[in-house]
Amino acid sequence: MASIKIIRGGQTLAWAQGAQEVSLLYEGSYQEDDQILFSSDGEHAVVQVDQQVAPARVYLPRRRFLFRPPLAGDGLVVYPPQAFAGKKHLLFLRPALGNAYRNLARNPVDQRGETDAFPHATANVETRNESVFAARNVIDGQHIAKGHGEWPFGSWGIGTRTDAELTLDFGRTVEIDALALYLRADFPHDAYWIEGTVTLDDGYEQTFPLQKRDGAQRIALGAHRIRTLRLHRLIKCDDPSAFPALRQIEVYGRDIEPICND
Repeated sequence: MASIKIIRGGQTLAWAQGAQEVSLLYEGSYQEDDQILFSSDGEHAVVQVDQQVAPARVYLPRRRFLFRPPLAGDGLVVYPPQAFAGKKHLLFLRPALGNAYRNLARNPVDQRGETDAFPHATANVETRNESVFAARNVIDGQHIAKGHGEWPFGSWGIGTRTDAELTLDFGRTVEIDALALYLRADFPHDAYWIEGTVTLDDGYEQTFPLQKRDGAQRIALGAHRIRTLRLHRLIKCDDPSAFPALRQIEVYGRDIEPICND
C-alpha cells in the first residue's frame, strides 16, 4: 500500500492510502514542526509535496520519505511563491516506472540535513549558511541563472572559500556517462570558475575547463557505476568579483537494476 500522512506532534491530522498510488488534499494550515510522511511499496517513487512544487522522482531506500514543510523565512524562499501557504494542499505519491536515460540528479524536494530520499546534495560550505546558497538548490531542476537570491535564483554559493566541495549522493549504485554544469551567470555581480574537477567513488577523476557563459557546459565521462560524485578543485577566474556560484548540476545515466515496485 501507498500512503500519505500529515503529522503534528505525533498525531495524524490527515491521511490517505491507495493500492499503488495515492493523492491527498489537506484542508488546513501548516504549523511549525508539521511533517508529511510518504510511505511507498517500492523504492522508486514520484512524489509531490505541494501543488506549487514540481513532482520529484526519488529513490527511497527505506520506502518512506519524511518531508518538513517550511513555513516562513529563510527555509521558504527557495520554493515558489505560495508554496505551503493557505488552507489547501494537494499531494501525491505514485510508483516511478521505466528506466530511460535521464538526468539522475534532479530532485526539487531535496532538503538540507539528513534525508531518506535521494538524490541528495551536500557541501562543505554554503554562503552564510543561507538557504538561497545551499547545495540542494543545484538539483532543484531550475536553470535560470541571471540572478541570485530567492526562488527561482537559488544556487550553491561558496563565499570566498577556495576549498569548496559539493557531493551528490544517489542513494544506490547507478550507471552514468556525462554531466552538465550551469554556472550562475549574474554578471557582473558574479565571477566564474575556469576549471573544475569531478571525482567518482569508483576512483575515476577528471579535470575540465569552464567558461563564462549562461547555459549548459557538458562533460563526457565515459561509463561508470557509482553511488556518489564530488565536484571540487574549483579554480576562480581573475575577475574582480569574489562570487562564483553553481546554479545547476545534471548527471546523465540510468538505474542499473530494472525498476520494480511490486
